[in-house]
Amino acid sequence: MHDLFGVREIADLIRSILTDPDVNRLGPDCAEPAWDCPLIGVSRGDDPLYTKFQETIGSFHWTPLEAFRAGFPEIDVAASDLAVIVWALPQTAATRRDHRACTTLPSRRWSLARHYGEAANDRLRDRLARALTDAGYPTVAPARLPGFGRETSERFGIASRWSERHAAYASGLGTFGLCDGLITERGKAVRFGSVVAAIDLPATPRPYSGRTAYCLSHAGCDACIRRCPAGAISAEGYDKERCFAYIRETTMPFVEGELGFPVASCGFCQTGVPCESRRPR
Repeated sequence: MHDLFGVREIADLIRSILTDPDVNRLGPDCAEPAWDCPLIGVSRGDDPLYTKFQETIGSFHWTPLEAFRAGFPEIDVAASDLAVIVWALPQTAATRRDHRACTTLPSRRWSLARHYGEAANDRLRDRLARALTDAGYPTVAPARLPGFGRETSERFGIASRWSERHAAYASGLGTFGLCDGLITERGKAVRFGSVVAAIDLPATPRPYSGRTAYCLSHAGCDACIRRCPAGAISAEGYDKERCFAYIRETTMPFVEGELGFPVASCGFCQTGVPCESRRPR
């Protein structure tokens, strides 16, 4: 069965799902794609980084094995039997252009991508998990499990049971920036999705040696600090509580007035910066 779904076949399936205009669109009345062509990475379920993430973020943060067992408690597997498949969905050039021109309140396209684009991401998670499971590789999308939700990390404050950014880091897709966004080969203006599958896939090599290897802050870059309207980013790092307060008190009410429903839309640190659409060199 292994030759039915290798990394290439799974990547083709992800891209195929995203070519469906009923999936990848900016809204029910807008056929414009929400996302550009994805990046795909893989890590093994027994990668020591996942244990390190749990130790650093909090005991509530799932390892791949814990996420898998939450979806398939009846299946006896070991962490080494699992693969974590992660994708990065880049914002389109049009969305980045519109958002780059904004300074305090988000662009309409960015908010649509945050809302309808994430709904598309959910459909991608569900379709991929179902396709692999139907093919004989039981698969869960951690972010779609009933137990998924927010928790409070003693060290980092607001956190979740499964971080797709951290899974992307483990899967060779990029490293963290000063604002805690992940800088990929297609830049930082991306969103992530992931599944955990009982399948034997090779891990994507990690071409970096440190958590912030792609960030230019060590060379004096402060672009994301200057772009943040909330003042939530400094040379010391990212103030998550301050960021969330700005979204809750300023951008969500604005978007609700514009679109008719609230959206946790911001993302100024992801555009108008050297790492917006590429890994800076």
